[in-house]
Amino acid sequence: MNLKKEQLRTGCDALYRELAGEYDLREMNCTIESRTFSFLSVLDSYALLDRISAEEFLKDEQMPYWAEIWPSAIMLSSFIAGKLPLAGKRAIEIGSGVGMVSVVAAANGANVLATDYSTEALRFVAYNALKNGVRLETATLDWRLVQCKERFDMVFAADVLYERVNLLPVVTAIDKLLKPGGSAWIADPRRRLAGQFLELAGENGFSITPFATSYDGGAQPVAVNIYRLSREVHG
Repeated sequence: MNLKKEQLRTGCDALYRELAGEYDLREMNCTIESRTFSFLSVLDSYALLDRISAEEFLKDEQMPYWAEIWPSAIMLSSFIAGKLPLAGKRAIEIGSGVGMVSVVAAANGANVLATDYSTEALRFVAYNALKNGVRLETATLDWRLVQCKERFDMVFAADVLYERVNLLPVVTAIDKLLKPGGSAWIADPRRRLAGQFLELAGENGFSITPFATSYDGGAQPVAVNIYRLSREVHG
């Protein structure tokens, strides 16, 4: 093993020990388009509720949804790896959680910025990137107040349409982050709120193309829709 690989392994092992000292962990192995990945997440996200103070909850009502790998993330990862030309594209994921979508996109050639509101989540993203041997960037991002000035070829988001209050901020975030001619790919487990999100996106000038998928890796199948949001470029 060369020095660079040894340094990466040492950094990965050190970060794992750090996370293991703070969380009960779960490791998931999966094959996506013939490549095997390993992803670390939290064993029981509900156990993290005790970490949220009453003051923090009243301020943001933030729940530790980031700590689990949801079917929407698995299906979006599989979809982008199998269907999208990612090589050389600049991509951002909002609400990245532990980073499955970002890692898979980076493994398939995209130049990725993984973002989440939770700084805890970004530590898992960093570990999962190291574990799978990919390079990506991380940053905190609040989709209610996007301050990132860069625009991207692709925007990814998995299972972010779980509260009505999020719908317009997600549309606005996509509008601010997407380059002219770019596309956003949003995965959702057919929540009722998705229809309202699509209405808002249409009102804001986005064309929408749906793709139906299904996650069959759990106790019961989970239907997941993936939506492509884009705008025509004129002139």
